[in-house]
Amino acid sequence: MPTTNETLLDRKEAAKYLRISPNTLAVWDCTKRYDLKPLKVGRAVRYRRSELDKFIERQLQQ
Repeated sequence: MPTTNETLLDRKEAAKYLRISPNTLAVWDCTKRYDLKPLKVGRAVRYRRSELDKFIERQLQQ
């Protein structure tokens, strides 16, 4: 499996990057409202910055 040095953000950092509250991001994950492809590392949830950028691009195209 190829490895990358992609930046992983925790929920608080990802929410700040998207300029939303961490609670909103948690609700989106729980309800599967948007497919941000979060990664679970034990109990921790992480987000790839590239996936967040793709999400932003999809929202701009709507």
